[in-house]
Amino acid sequence: MRVHPHTRFVLPDSLNATEPPEARGLSRDQVKLLVAEGSTVTHTRFDRIGEHLRPGDLLLVNTSGTLPAAVDGSWITGSGVAPVVVHFSTALDDGRWVVELRNGGSPMFGGATGDRVELPEGVLTLLSPYQSDSNRLWIAQPPVTDVLGYLQRHGRPISYKYVGERWPLASYQTVFAREPGSAEMPSAARPFSFELVSQLASQGVLIAPILLHCGVSSLESHEPPLPERYDVPAHTARLVNWVRANGGRVIAVGTTAVRAIESAVAADGSVTASHGWTDLVLGPDHPVRVVDGLITGMHAPEASHLLLLESVVGGDTVQRAYDAALDRGYLWHEFGDSCLLMR
Repeated sequence: MRVHPHTRFVLPDSLNATEPPEARGLSRDQVKLLVAEGSTVTHTRFDRIGEHLRPGDLLLVNTSGTLPAAVDGSWITGSGVAPVVVHFSTALDDGRWVVELRNGGSPMFGGATGDRVELPEGVLTLLSPYQSDSNRLWIAQPPVTDVLGYLQRHGRPISYKYVGERWPLASYQTVFAREPGSAEMPSAARPFSFELVSQLASQGVLIAPILLHCGVSSLESHEPPLPERYDVPAHTARLVNWVRANGGRVIAVGTTAVRAIESAVAADGSVTASHGWTDLVLGPDHPVRVVDGLITGMHAPEASHLLLLESVVGGDTVQRAYDAALDRGYLWHEFGDSCLLMR
C-alpha cells in the first residue's frame, strides 16, 4: 500500500541539518520553533514554547531510548563478500529482529533467504523478507540473544548521508528517554531541556509518559509506517481522559506519541491502558480522535509522517507551515528545527 500526503514541497539540500544544534553554538532548546494554528503562523524559539501552551494542557512524551543500532559487517553472498552496515530496526517477540542492510548510505535490496552477515561475535542470518512486497527489510536471527547489550558493545547511532560526521549516542537521546528500544531517536522531543521541562511544569503544563519504539525511518516514498511496539500506561490514559473532560488540550510530542495514544482509543472515544503492537495508519481518511496538536520536527517530502500531521490539523495548515518554514530557512530532520501544530 502506498500513501500520498496532501502537502507538497521541494527541500533544498541547504536545509538539511547536518549536525546537532550544540555544534552550531545553540543549546537544545534554542532551535527555531514555528507555531501554526489555523491560518496563523508564528516564528519563535523552542525555549519560548510555554508562551503558546496553557495551564492544564497535557504533553505526551515518548520515553523510548535510542539504541546504537548500526553495526558494521560483511555480507556473504553467492557472488562474494561485500561490506555492509546492519541497521537493527525492531525486536520481534520471539527473539528475532527486523534488520536493514545498507552500503554507501543506500539500502541493499539483493538479499536472499539464508544469506549470512559476519558481525562481531558471530553471524546474522537472513530468514525471510519482513514485507511481502519488498526485500528491503529482513527478519533475521542475530548472533547473540542479548541484542541490546550487544549493540552497546558494537553499535553506533544510525545516521544518514545528510549528517556529515558521526556523533555520540548522547546526541541522539532525549531528556525523556528511559527504556532503550528505538532504532532511531524519537526526535520531536530532542529540543526539550531539563530546564524547559521544569519551567513548563511550574506554569501548570502537565506531562505524561507514553512509549513507542521507533523502527528505521528510511522508508521509500509513500511507504506506510510499519508495526511498532507501544505502551500506554493506565495512569497516562486516566490523565488524558481527565484533561479532555476538563477543557485542557492533549498535545503529543512527536508522531510516535500520536500513533501510540490513538492506538489506545476505545470505541466510545475514551483512552484505555493498552500495549502491544500497533499497525495504525493515520491520515485524512483516518483522523485523530484524541490529540489536539503535536510538537514535531520537519519531515521529508512525500514521507508518510506528513499524512499523520494532516490527520491532526488538516492538509492546509501543514502546507502553510511548511511553506513558511522553507521561506524562513528552517532546518530539517533529527537535528533541525521544530513545529507546534494545533487544531
